[in-house]
Amino acid sequence: MATYNARAPVIDNYQSIVSAFSDFLTVAIHTILHERDIYPRPSFLTARKFNCPVKQSRHPKVCKWIQAAVAAVEVEMLKCALSAVSLVIHAPPPSSSPLERYVFSTAAFPSVPSSELLTSFTGNPPPATDLPEQFRATIARLSTLSSSLSPLPPDCSFNLMMELREDVGVEPPLGPTTPWIAAEPGLQKQRKTNADSSNEIEAQGRSNMGKDLGGAKATPVRNVESGAFALEMWIEEGQGKFDEQPG
Repeated sequence: MATYNARAPVIDNYQSIVSAFSDFLTVAIHTILHERDIYPRPSFLTARKFNCPVKQSRHPKVCKWIQAAVAAVEVEMLKCALSAVSLVIHAPPPSSSPLERYVFSTAAFPSVPSSELLTSFTGNPPPATDLPEQFRATIARLSTLSSSLSPLPPDCSFNLMMELREDVGVEPPLGPTTPWIAAEPGLQKQRKTNADSSNEIEAQGRSNMGKDLGGAKATPVRNVESGAFALEMWIEEGQGKFDEQPG
């Protein structure tokens, strides 16, 4: 049995919030891929995190992708640039429509200057055991909900999506040297400051902007609150999922 880093986080500054979120996001992605049968279940092993058994892909390329994706999210989190992160499962071609979206809302995370990432918050931090206990309950709830959803078609794909805060100065991290590309219009919010990408958006059709956000059905997972750490999570099932089901 593999074991993740078991040290309980102390949420006493913004850097610790980002580290704890990255830890949780990594475990959650592995859990979702297992429960939704994106890869064969024998390709997962049982690991231990948050003092409970969790699933972890044993495929090196999958693990490397998840590690790189979470690291890229962490870079933007440290800029206080994100309001949410989503794991999106897409139907196989030719439709490739979004079937399920697992949303991790970080909108309630504090926003701090880059010079204060390690500055301690005022007041006493919550007990070190508080956050792992809530993470454990959230992973259990996520696993139960994911396994109870209607089956997905074979050969689905997935990606990780970021949603940016509406704050002035927050711009999409797009360009030849970044790992990110613009999401399809149906999964994009209309931003107040979109000048750099307006031509591209118009070319793809503004009428499609955000049409897949919210899904046809939404299921709450759990809120996690511990000191300055405040995370909300839910699952959205897209209309394309119901359109593709037989009968």
